[in-house]
Amino acid sequence: MTARRWLAVPLAAVALAPAQAADYMSVEQAQHLMFPEAGGFEPMTTTVDAARSQRLDLIARVQSTVEPRIWAVRGGGNIIGYFAMHHVIGKQEYISYAVGLDAGGRVKDVEILAYRESHGYEIRNPAWRAQFAGKNAAAPIQLEQDIVNISGATLSARHVTDGVRRIVALVDMISRGN
Repeated sequence: MTARRWLAVPLAAVALAPAQAADYMSVEQAQHLMFPEAGGFEPMTTTVDAARSQRLDLIARVQSTVEPRIWAVRGGGNIIGYFAMHHVIGKQEYISYAVGLDAGGRVKDVEILAYRESHGYEIRNPAWRAQFAGKNAAAPIQLEQDIVNISGATLSARHVTDGVRRIVALVDMISRGN
């Protein structure tokens, strides 16, 4: 009987503990959600040499040690958009997210693929993510400027915003051949 009581407390504590990691969708699911009309997704080479990295750091106003994976989205033989997948640090853990851009480099959608923090999950709110729609390389894409912050999720909101800005800048550079 004593052993059962001892087990009941830890099991109850585990059951009440907040979820710290959640996978919401795969890259493939996000691709098809953002581009249901796509005929295919063609991986793009995003090798960033030192000179391009320096230009990108200045344009995006944020540094990254790992560049996002980017696909050209094909439809009817033409590029109809771009899809990017990336990871940023929230407060301590990685946030995996995806960005869909139209052929002109404007954001169509932002999706959170996986969230591993115990706080800040509010960045998954569709209204918050919708703020990115229509933004391009000319937009500031800046937290508390054209993207509203989320109280209690500031680091997650800031880092995803910075990441989206970097993706938009990188796609702009690639699509213009810079």
